[in-house]
Amino acid sequence: MLNIISGMVDEMSLLAQSADPGGSALSGGNLSLLLAHLLAATVFAVLGIVVLFFAILLMDKVTPFSIVKEVIEEHNQALATIVAAVVVGISVIIASAILG
Repeated sequence: MLNIISGMVDEMSLLAQSADPGGSALSGGNLSLLLAHLLAATVFAVLGIVVLFFAILLMDKVTPFSIVKEVIEEHNQALATIVAAVVVGISVIIASAILG
């Protein structure tokens, strides 16, 4: 987690250094760099959400019972906690795969 924060701080400092001191911070080169980063972030966010959705769908198919029925209708709080832990674990794996 600390590596992610330090990487973000490094990128912010590089963007601040690359800004034209006499002109606008969003000059032609900086604007295209910003748009490229925004596009990459959007693509990776959508890709991560899709992978997480398929992982949850796979988890529901693998279990011998319906997770939705157990959690919503039967109010099985223990199963809901386990499903939440699995979702967080899969999310961390997806995030680390995206960050490289």
